[in-house]
Amino acid sequence: MKIAPIIRALREDGQLRWRLIHTGQHYDRNMSEVFFEELGIPTPDVHFNCGGGTHAAQTARIMEAFESHCAAEHPDAVVVVGDVNSTMACAIVAKKASIPVAHVEAGLRSGDMAMPEEINRIVTDSISDWFYVTEPSGIEHLTREGHRAEDIEYVGHVMVDNLLFQLEQLKAVSPPAIETHVIKERLGRYGVVTLHRPSNVDDSLVLSRIVGALRLISTDLPLVFPVHPRTRAKLEQLPEGLGDRVHLLDPLPYMAFLHLWKDAAVILTDSGGLQEESTAIGVPCVTLRENTERPVTVSVGTNTLAGTDPHAIIAAASRAILVGHQPGRRPELWDGRAAKRIVASLTARLLV
Repeated sequence: MKIAPIIRALREDGQLRWRLIHTGQHYDRNMSEVFFEELGIPTPDVHFNCGGGTHAAQTARIMEAFESHCAAEHPDAVVVVGDVNSTMACAIVAKKASIPVAHVEAGLRSGDMAMPEEINRIVTDSISDWFYVTEPSGIEHLTREGHRAEDIEYVGHVMVDNLLFQLEQLKAVSPPAIETHVIKERLGRYGVVTLHRPSNVDDSLVLSRIVGALRLISTDLPLVFPVHPRTRAKLEQLPEGLGDRVHLLDPLPYMAFLHLWKDAAVILTDSGGLQEESTAIGVPCVTLRENTERPVTVSVGTNTLAGTDPHAIIAAASRAILVGHQPGRRPELWDGRAAKRIVASLTARLLV
């Protein structure tokens, strides 16, 4: 989702040669291939097939594969996005090969070192050369960590670029052709749930508390829950269920999920990306975490940080539903042109 607008901007600009590397970290079709198809991302030039295994094993395989690729291709720069294992692994390899590293979505910090993503973010930013920032807090963190102002650029957010682009694409699709259309029509008014972070789903006590809150919220508002495979396995181990007002679905393709959540009365999630996307179009969001690396979604946007206490979740959801959609609350530069700014910057830095 972050790569798609960058590729569109690279094609439109036409001044840089580029190659797309798929590490294979996300290898389930519902979590990878279908996104390439729907977002118009070209077939990767190289596929490493490094999916599965522990964090360490997966990171090691990616590093080995990318090191061989860099040695053969000698790129002038490496662009990494986000905060997954692939981001950190490829940044380390490039830096050790003296290849400049550009980090898209740089500077985000949750302060929670129990999050694997936080470790990936900190390591990647500690060795990157150029930083493309999505919100003001990113500039503050990078500056405090000692990075030069001239290497930090506030460009907006490629996730929002992609969201606005896909919303336009969605208008051209007949609603009955989208797999979430039927449940939307049947429920009328509904909320959407996503849950996948280990801190929420791997601890049975925390998960049980969240499930209790969702079950109570669903008595007034039916909830639709596309379930991550890891989360489904954990849910099945709980003695108590979600109840028949929480509708479980398999993981959804991007467009089907967008079609679902854009009209939700409220979103309850632990996803960082969904905090941002919901803010971009004004959908009320309740984040089921004690912290967020995206504070602009709270200070400017439509996100509420509720934690995992059932009473706090229920109260935050009730307030969000009452306030409703607020499409005017969008952070500065979240205008659909972040990728163009990034490509213009890369071009200026590389074509000297």
